Amino acid sequence: MADILEISEVSKTYDLDGENPVQALDRVTLDVAEGEFVSVIGPSGCGKSTLFNIVGGLIAQYEGSVRIDGRAVDGAHRDVGVVFQEESTFPWRTTLDNVAFPLEVQGMGKPERDERARKFVSLVGLEGFENHYPAQLSGGMKQRTAVARTLAYEPRIMLLDEPFGALDEQTRMLLGDKMLEIWAALNQTMLLITHNITEAVQLSDRVVVMSFRPGKIKEVISIDLPRPRSSEVISTPKFGEYVGRLWTLLREEASRGMVEAEAELAAR
Repeated sequence: MADILEISEVSKTYDLDGENPVQALDRVTLDVAEGEFVSVIGPSGCGKSTLFNIVGGLIAQYEGSVRIDGRAVDGAHRDVGVVFQEESTFPWRTTLDNVAFPLEVQGMGKPERDERARKFVSLVGLEGFENHYPAQLSGGMKQRTAVARTLAYEPRIMLLDEPFGALDEQTRMLLGDKMLEIWAALNQTMLLITHNITEAVQLSDRVVVMSFRPGKIKEVISIDLPRPRSSEVISTPKFGEYVGRLWTLLREEASRGMVEAEAELAAR
């Protein structure tokens, strides 16, 4: 399929105090095909979130280029939706009204936006909870609400920044199954940041392994596991081989990050 997203030679340096600049990214290049599911893994501090914020138009000053359908990304982009790790539902709104919120902002009439919101509430498996408030929902249900809210305005690319990172392992795997159902139903292009190698292999067509700071792409691993795919694949030998291979790539970078962090603490 044709590439929808082109990230070319992207570098980013933070100069917070004017004396000790920190290079977060170093010449990152990655193309993503329409309908592809790509995960990005790497040690803490490798620039994963910086990369996503650049793609999402939340960081404007950087070197290199980001293009969607060949057009440069310059600020927030209509075709990009973002779901963050932090719980982001509005506590004063019901599930249905949370999901309908971006449509309300667009000026869509209530009957139409409620109809569309119900479609995505159903898609994420929250039928029967339309009139519940966030305080009445579990953590996983709140995150599914946030996913449905982002899907409601139908972005072509979904950026998922550790959306299930605060949840227990069993819930993560089950929500991974739900994300795969959504991805397949909508032919959605999805990019996921995760620290969880199992999650990355479970969900992805490709897994991008990043180095410790400054973040570079160390290797890109294609996941040749059959689709449709569910968490049942975790028990297969080939799945274990992918997890082991990715951990081998990641371990060196994570160890380097720990050594540098300890050195920085010792120097204070």
